[in-house]
Amino acid sequence: MKIKVVNRGHQQLPAYATPQSAGMDLRANLDEPVVLHPLERRLIKTGLHIALPQGYEAQVRPRSGLALKHGITVLNTPGTIDADYRGEIGVCLVNLSQEDFTVNDGERIAQMVIARHEQAEFEVVDELDETERGQGGYGHTGVK
Repeated sequence: MKIKVVNRGHQQLPAYATPQSAGMDLRANLDEPVVLHPLERRLIKTGLHIALPQGYEAQVRPRSGLALKHGITVLNTPGTIDADYRGEIGVCLVNLSQEDFTVNDGERIAQMVIARHEQAEFEVVDELDETERGQGGYGHTGVK
């Protein structure tokens, strides 16, 4: 699949790290470092604008290394980039650690996964079909 991209930043384009990677790394496009204090959130720009085919979305997800080592994650995970959005891709990072974290220009801050999706149409009914689970919600299946 080919995706049109305009790179208004100064970073390289997103790329897959390995032949079987699902996500491409997104890089911070900054004029100066950004310090994220504990529990602070900031929108970090990438300089990228994309045009996805209809029926696809781009999902912005955390990088596992940043999450494990530094407590840095993407706040609205997964963030969705719709096929008709043409603005700059931004990543809403949050610092869940107890220490300041500095985001540097060019740093890999998130990953982007391209995924097919469907649009649903609701059909109003009076009742739903019965299932074994029924209305069992959070924690319904136990811890075993």
